[in-house]
Amino acid sequence: MSIIRHPIWQYAYFVEDIDEACHKWHKMMGAGPFRVVRHHIAEDFRYKGEHVEADVSYAFGQCGPAHIQFIAQHDDTPSIYRDMFKKGDYGFHHIGLLIHDVAAEVKRFEEAGYPSVCTLWGGDYVHYMDARHDMGCYVELHGDAPIIQDMFNGLKTDHDAWDGDVSGLIQEQG
Repeated sequence: MSIIRHPIWQYAYFVEDIDEACHKWHKMMGAGPFRVVRHHIAEDFRYKGEHVEADVSYAFGQCGPAHIQFIAQHDDTPSIYRDMFKKGDYGFHHIGLLIHDVAAEVKRFEEAGYPSVCTLWGGDYVHYMDARHDMGCYVELHGDAPIIQDMFNGLKTDHDAWDGDVSGLIQEQG
């Protein structure tokens, strides 16, 4: 049986410029609108066991049936992002899975040789499993608390109802 047993709900890219990525994906693929959180310090962000306060911005949006995330790190603090991409390098970072029992999935992944290298709280528990040697990316195991499901369902609803007007492409979040 395969290691990944849940649908992929997110494709995440490490980018230099959040706004530029939103505009390019809208132009190329009709993605959007995007909810943007700038200079966010994640709650209880731990990378390789150490507390981290990296300066990171995120954009969350939808492209057809797929949830898309853009990530930009504004400093060189060691992190799950800088571990994969040095300053000036950008690309695909992780796939995301919504998981009911995160602890059980983390255990399964670790027993299969994919260690958890980063944890944080994002409305529910999140673990990044290092699958780069087999897949070229991390696998994000994200708890599926109702607040998380509501957020991602809202992105899909916004995308489906959106008229594509670029004036509403980027929606700043608190």
